[in-house]
Amino acid sequence: MRSRELRFGLGVFVLSLGVLLVRFLVPRPVGMADNGDGWRLLCNLGGRHPELRSEYYVHFSYGPGTACKSDYISSQAWLDWLASKLGTLLGSSAQLNLIVLGAITCVLVAVGITATVLALDLSVRSRVVAAVLLLLVMADSAFFGYFASVLSEGAGFLGMLLTAGGLLLMHRTGAWRYWGAALTVVGALIGINAKSQTLLLIPLFVLALALVRPPGKRGWARWALPLGVLVVVGAGTAVVQSQGDPANTEYREANVFHVVFDSIVDGRHDTDADLAALGLPPSAKKFIGKSWWEARPWTDADYDTYSDRISRRNVVRYYAGHPGRTLEILQQGAVDTLTARPARLGSFPETSGLPPMAQEYRVPVFSGLSALAAPLGLFVLGPVWLLIVWAGVRAFRRRAREYGIVVFFLLLFAVGQLGLSALGEGVEGVKHQLLTLFPTCLAFVFAVLSLLPRPAPPAEDDVEEEPVTEVFNAFREPERSAFR
Repeated sequence: MRSRELRFGLGVFVLSLGVLLVRFLVPRPVGMADNGDGWRLLCNLGGRHPELRSEYYVHFSYGPGTACKSDYISSQAWLDWLASKLGTLLGSSAQLNLIVLGAITCVLVAVGITATVLALDLSVRSRVVAAVLLLLVMADSAFFGYFASVLSEGAGFLGMLLTAGGLLLMHRTGAWRYWGAALTVVGALIGINAKSQTLLLIPLFVLALALVRPPGKRGWARWALPLGVLVVVGAGTAVVQSQGDPANTEYREANVFHVVFDSIVDGRHDTDADLAALGLPPSAKKFIGKSWWEARPWTDADYDTYSDRISRRNVVRYYAGHPGRTLEILQQGAVDTLTARPARLGSFPETSGLPPMAQEYRVPVFSGLSALAAPLGLFVLGPVWLLIVWAGVRAFRRRAREYGIVVFFLLLFAVGQLGLSALGEGVEGVKHQLLTLFPTCLAFVFAVLSLLPRPAPPAEDDVEEEPVTEVFNAFREPERSAFR
């Protein structure tokens, strides 16, 4: 049985990798253009960044540049470093070749899909369905381009997939359980450390590990492996986050500035009342709709007189006193989530002959459907989440807790991320809400898989009996006569 599963897993891996590579390279490579933040990852890698602004084409090759320092923390830097070293071995002169990066990520995604499929307690046919659904999510046009980019969303997507597959494998017995633990460690380290927003995964990851319970395992046999995983991931995350600025302190005031002058005081509501509620003077209207870097408020003497009120505490106080406006902002966050594709970021290189900001739509299943429903926002996203919750609760009740754990792990992060980005960032909502849409789509897939029938346990008549060991007559105990 084990060799049969390994052959099946090898087939899933080869086919998944083939599909992903064709998706990536044919008829031309696809990626995601830089929105101006790519320098933060290229900086420590020693790559040259052409311009510190949003780009309409993808640069698939970055040459060496002047060394600089960035406190930005992202596990995407690990993938970039690996792509840089492998590219050098393959003869590339680039400091970072996104073709190599995309190929590496395709391999890791195929590993995640294979591990997840092998972990499912389903028939072969249902496992094939699972592989197809997972491929449709990972290859979706809204997500796939980030696997070949200088942005960090790709690491978040990859980490969540690997973590989900690892948690499922940890519910199996034998060697599979230990392979699942290893995959969970890798996935969690990548996913948790992808961006400052993904640190929200930490409490959810701890809860998921606490609920892991393989069949037949009790006491120390149940807790030893999850505790080991937690210690390794916790120590690794602490080390990684200590190397820079985990809370993005340098962007904190800029984020709150955008929340105030993009989300709350947006010029379409009662501007004077909103400014008064925030304790800001009417002269602050000049910043409405302007980015932090465009407005340059640090050069404005008037801004210095009320900059202390551009704070998270003041924003939270406003939200608490204005539930209606808070709900409107969350509704806009849901619209951004379902929109899925940032309009200003292209998918192709300049040599493709396509116009600036041209985007590809080769696999638009999930993002296409969500974009159609985008204007409805929470009126669509809310019911979808409730359906996923129902499937997760059903999984726990029907003793399929491994599905329920993964479903709620992904869904709770999506819900938290919606609020975090909509209420706490206020700019580039569509791009930031991808970390809401992706786990929602992945949770939906696992919710569907939890509804598929499990194979019936083998009947007693079908169980192969142990072969009777032959006993030589010389050693057979002589039979006693029935007569005395």
